[in-house]
Amino acid sequence: MAKSSSWDVKRVNREGSLSQAVVEQLERRITSGDTPVGSKLPTESELCEAFGVSRTVVREAITYLKSLGLVETRRGVGTTVIRNDKAEPRPAVHISPQTIEDILQVLELRLTLEPAAAELAALRHDDKDRKLLETRHAEFVQAQAAKSQARREDFAFHHAIIKATHNVCFERLYESLSASVIPRAKLLSADIDPRGTARYLELVHEEHARILTAIIERDGPSAREAMQQHLERSRDMYARYRDA
Repeated sequence: MAKSSSWDVKRVNREGSLSQAVVEQLERRITSGDTPVGSKLPTESELCEAFGVSRTVVREAITYLKSLGLVETRRGVGTTVIRNDKAEPRPAVHISPQTIEDILQVLELRLTLEPAAAELAALRHDDKDRKLLETRHAEFVQAQAAKSQARREDFAFHHAIIKATHNVCFERLYESLSASVIPRAKLLSADIDPRGTARYLELVHEEHARILTAIIERDGPSAREAMQQHLERSRDMYARYRDA
């Protein structure tokens, strides 16, 4: 990758997730102090030019940085760095030890199943599957915007990926789990942190978008990797509840 002449970043290539490549560079600049707290990021147009990507890619990257608590965006002001260490978004203040173990066991199962399913979906999906995946993703985004927990919509998106494998064994196994595979389905209302959940769902939204893009582009390895990262990140976060 050749370096851009403006704002010392590298233009990204077409391999893998473009938004993830942009995120990695911006996050590295912020957490290393190269772009200090209080400073502003370049405008969308300048970032598009620097990285050689579209506005959609830049907006996805900024959304992800916001979910980490690193930046904030204000109309007329732009995007400002507000901290240089990642604040992990968490959906709950407290989770009982038994619930955490239940969640981790389900995630362990999903990690053996869903990355492979995402890769198969990328290779096998048809036009009907693509439309369903896009619809389910849009429904998740709508539920997120409505400040709900988006549990059913989250499950429906993952279920659509399973369907797109065109493997009835995958589908039968997944249907037996139902929406309870979504960790937030196990949380008590009293334990939920509304602000933390909002930021957490922004992160899930970005991860879903990467998975969807890889599947639609028929990039099997990237779809597998994006799903693996999505579920591992969730597993590691819930494990930190247990360790705390």
